[in-house]
Amino acid sequence: MSDPDRRSLPRDEVSQWQPKTNPWVITAAVMLATFMEVLDTTIVSVALPHIAGSLSATTDEATWVLTSYLVSNAIVLPASGWFARYFGRKRFLITCIIMFTISSFICGISESLFMLIVARIIQGAGGGALQPLSQAIIMESFPPEKRGMGMAAFAIGVVVAPILGPTLGGWFTDHYSWRWAFYINIPVGVLAVVMTNLFVEDPPYLRAARPGKIDAIGFGLMALSLGTLQIILDRGQEVDWFAAPWIGWFAAISGAALLAFIYRQLQIAEPIVNLRVFTDRNFTVGTLIIFMVGMALYSAITMLPLFLQTLIGYPALQSGIAVSPRGLGAFLAMPLVGFLTAKVDNRKLIGTGFVLVGLSLWQFAGINLEISVWSIIWPSILTGVGLSMLFVPLSTVTMGTLPREEMGNATGIFNLMRNVGGSVGISMVTTMLSRAAQVHQSELTQRLSAGDYSFEGRTQSLQRMLQGFYDQADAARLAQGTLQNQLLRQATLLAYVENFRLLSFLSFFCIVGVFFLKRVRSKGPAGAAH
Repeated sequence: MSDPDRRSLPRDEVSQWQPKTNPWVITAAVMLATFMEVLDTTIVSVALPHIAGSLSATTDEATWVLTSYLVSNAIVLPASGWFARYFGRKRFLITCIIMFTISSFICGISESLFMLIVARIIQGAGGGALQPLSQAIIMESFPPEKRGMGMAAFAIGVVVAPILGPTLGGWFTDHYSWRWAFYINIPVGVLAVVMTNLFVEDPPYLRAARPGKIDAIGFGLMALSLGTLQIILDRGQEVDWFAAPWIGWFAAISGAALLAFIYRQLQIAEPIVNLRVFTDRNFTVGTLIIFMVGMALYSAITMLPLFLQTLIGYPALQSGIAVSPRGLGAFLAMPLVGFLTAKVDNRKLIGTGFVLVGLSLWQFAGINLEISVWSIIWPSILTGVGLSMLFVPLSTVTMGTLPREEMGNATGIFNLMRNVGGSVGISMVTTMLSRAAQVHQSELTQRLSAGDYSFEGRTQSLQRMLQGFYDQADAARLAQGTLQNQLLRQATLLAYVENFRLLSFLSFFCIVGVFFLKRVRSKGPAGAAH
């Protein structure tokens, strides 16, 4: 529901407003903060064993460094639009960057796991608003016919940064210390604060709008629902999901809190998250699509380095470098895609993007244990190109039929759904990898029984070779252990192949959603593409 002060502004003043500074300068300012925040969601993942060892914690305990960040980040994301209206978007953005930068420094100097987790909670809260605020500022700074180019710049941050994160994290950890994964944020954050203060301004409707008292009950329900959901998704596989009673309780709490939150937001005059934007068809369909894009993107980002490290034997840094061409493909394609969004029906670009991502994931489904690095590079580049063709036009079409004053609220929901989709996707593929590997191991073990002549021949051949170095008993034991290890690797390989095929099918299935999107036609600044 719109703020009463906002309704007093003429519609032309809202739709025709343009910032004093060049939109590209504004984009550079806000993208510094966004790139820094998105990078931090993945840069720490490869350093967890080092963090655990340095702070005298178990690897299981160290995973809370990731979970605590994701929980606080998810809670702030959808409410960022309300906070921007209440405090002023520019002031709120600068405050969030300062919070993120200072907490990054505290993370780097932490001498205990508790201190690090507290700092990560603050860091996640500060970082949660950076993506939606940056996206809303870019969308409003460009006229409707040029928003595709602005979204291309934004997409470089949210698509390329998660891919570069593990590579940079591995490099810092191997050559310096895990602490530099946090220290690197300090100069970037300082520069982002300076540039934001100089070039970003609030549009007139935001300067006029000041919502009333915060809906504390609604915010509490949202925090409870999202927090418990994120903990379930992040920790479920480790405790065998609903085999652990607390997972069932958390799921019930999350679902009940979500229903109560939705009911309250639809009833009160000043909701902290305006769910009425879902009455817009493009926004609803686009949000569902970005949820599935998040599933495919973050699942693929998670699986490929795991495959290279656990089955091929790549170190963390080398595996990060092997998958980094995905970011190169996205980076190179973004300017062209941004240009095409103003020339071509965006729905065609989205459909083409899903085809390219689906084909690249299908190529990954052809992996084996003797795969060359080029078999990883080319599909990775294709994935990056496909993602750029998805994210830029999808953002443009999803927001294209909304009024400008709803951009801040809508981008918060949009980015939340992408992140939740990523969490769901990662939980899904890690669970299926573990369980499918067990199934294939059982099937292969049954086939390679003691009565199998080829198995017995292979065992005896290997045993004779080892007898040149060990006695007969040790050689027999080592031969059986070697073949068992090969069996486990083959079973795990089959699980990876099935997961990549599933993600490929998911990408092709998403094409169906494109047919439910309405075409957005740019009508110039006055039209605002309503």
